Amino acid sequence: MLAFERQSRRGSNRIEIEPQALIVAGWTGRDEAALRHHIEELAAIGVPRPSSVPVFYRAATANLTQSSRLQVLGPDTSGEVEPVIVALDDGLWLGLGSDHTDRKAETMGIALSKQLCGKPLANVLWPFEEVADHWDRLILRAFATIGGQRVKYQEGPLSAMRHPSDLIAKFKPEASLSPGTVMLCGTLGAIGGIRPAARFEMVLEDPVLARSMSHAYDIEVLPVVS
Repeated sequence: MLAFERQSRRGSNRIEIEPQALIVAGWTGRDEAALRHHIEELAAIGVPRPSSVPVFYRAATANLTQSSRLQVLGPDTSGEVEPVIVALDDGLWLGLGSDHTDRKAETMGIALSKQLCGKPLANVLWPFEEVADHWDRLILRAFATIGGQRVKYQEGPLSAMRHPSDLIAKFKPEASLSPGTVMLCGTLGAIGGIRPAARFEMVLEDPVLARSMSHAYDIEVLPVVS
């Protein structure tokens, strides 16, 4: 079960849900030429090309967590801050999450790498209808603690990424998301390159309605035993 505080301009309330499906949307940038170039760059180092752009990976809902600690196997994982759409009985809600990914496994298969790590979520949701018209002005930020130093890891407006309405239409053209579906909507480039960290902090800021949500988690690396 996941617990959220739903914050809207009309008030707030708490809700618990049992997620029914987890979708991880990848390659969601709006600049398709830049995406193609990046795909070829990754292919050159062994990361398989996606079957489509955007692409929708499936992962087990048991991977979703709101804990402040994430256990991972080995030193080759890292976080990715992402907007998250949560479909409930009364409509779509916006949250915040991290598509924590095993980078070593990513060279063998992106879908596999998505499944191997937990996906931390913040415990706040906003009504999607309250941000849909100014989606491009929302700001994502992430900070990582690397080598004992807290550094800015990701930052940028959501104008760089496809609108969730577009993603949902491509994933499920005939209808909206079913209640209980959680969709991670893509990420921004890492400042200084993708690298592991001991702690990952993420923020989603809405400058139009003057509010923000955040979540942070420590990464505990488990030894790889052969």
